[in-house]
Amino acid sequence: MPTHIAKPTVIAAAGNKPKTIREYIGRVNSKTDTLSVAQMISPGGWIEPGQRPEFDEFTVVLKGTLHVETEDGAVLEVKAGEAVIAHKGEWVKYSTPGAEGAEYVAVCLPAFAPGIVHRDEG
Repeated sequence: MPTHIAKPTVIAAAGNKPKTIREYIGRVNSKTDTLSVAQMISPGGWIEPGQRPEFDEFTVVLKGTLHVETEDGAVLEVKAGEAVIAHKGEWVKYSTPGAEGAEYVAVCLPAFAPGIVHRDEG
């Protein structure tokens, strides 16, 4: 029988400003460890520490622009209607420097977990 997810769980976010993470499917809300699906709402000027996760992250931007910095210093500007894939083991740093911030959906395979994201210290 299909599992109905009636509402998401709001998860604490890393970064310099408050960011809303609504996990619909994942280790917290649905007890799913194979995949996670979350809606993210990031304010303008938000930035989080770099990370080298043990999962692939598939991101679709719904509103605004998400910046994805790579290990070599390149910055991808992912705008509304576009997507980006960060492959496991790659270092990336997410931010929303524009005044409008961004709203996006992130899918992690396997599911996101604090112990496998490997965020930079400091």
